[in-house]
Amino acid sequence: MSQKLAMPNENRKLSKTPGHWVLAQLGKKVLRPGGKELTQKMLQGLSITSADRVVEFAPGMGYTARLCLEKVPHSYTAIEQNEQAAEIVRRYLNGTNQTCKLGNAQQTGLENGLATVVYGEAMLTMQSDARKNEIVAEASRVLETGGRYGIHELCLTSNELDSDIQRTIQKEVSDTIQHPAKPITPAQWKQLMIDNGFEIEFEAVAPMHLLEPKRMIDDEGLFGFLKIAKNLLTKPEARARVLGMRKVFSQHKDHLAAITLIVKKKESKIWWN
Repeated sequence: MSQKLAMPNENRKLSKTPGHWVLAQLGKKVLRPGGKELTQKMLQGLSITSADRVVEFAPGMGYTARLCLEKVPHSYTAIEQNEQAAEIVRRYLNGTNQTCKLGNAQQTGLENGLATVVYGEAMLTMQSDARKNEIVAEASRVLETGGRYGIHELCLTSNELDSDIQRTIQKEVSDTIQHPAKPITPAQWKQLMIDNGFEIEFEAVAPMHLLEPKRMIDDEGLFGFLKIAKNLLTKPEARARVLGMRKVFSQHKDHLAAITLIVKKKESKIWWN
């Protein structure tokens, strides 16, 4: 009989646990801001085949890892900094060229040009501007020329959003999820990619409805949704956290969305003196 694995952060005080791990402990499997639909659009844009060498940054509970592995890539390497999450992801690995390593996305230790595909979801949003840049630069380093990089992140809806409003949203989202969060505009996400030697190939945006009942049923199925609802009814501290997150997301619904980008690593130009 398989041993039940520890959930990430399950021994931490719930009021201080990052929001995505609170949701995971309640039974939520899809923890991405644009839900299953935007994840599937990202994977379609990446067009993973059996020839691809795939690297995933921060696989979390492994939802997208499983979808990726269904495409039977030549190799799959995950970089996950949470030990419990890494153990959960390893349960899904069943091939000789499949591994999940403990580490950080900004400094993976992987070889230059190792991958044809890199992707990561709901992790760049949680980083400062400098750390975002480090992680995207690392994706570029790990990719071969012409390789594809996919992201699925929280974004601010308007490229003309007032900077004070932008900072207010970032602070209130950070406070409610108990983790630093810095969503940026679609133009800023694209500029981050361009600055690191990528060209934009595909973009899609979806509403930020992570905690709306319809999205939850779409993502988790009716049975999964009912399981989460039951856990919310019986766990008042977790319920307070989720209602607090939902209130902030709803309050800023006109300014918050989810974005996926597929970008391609350009050939670097070398100028000789």
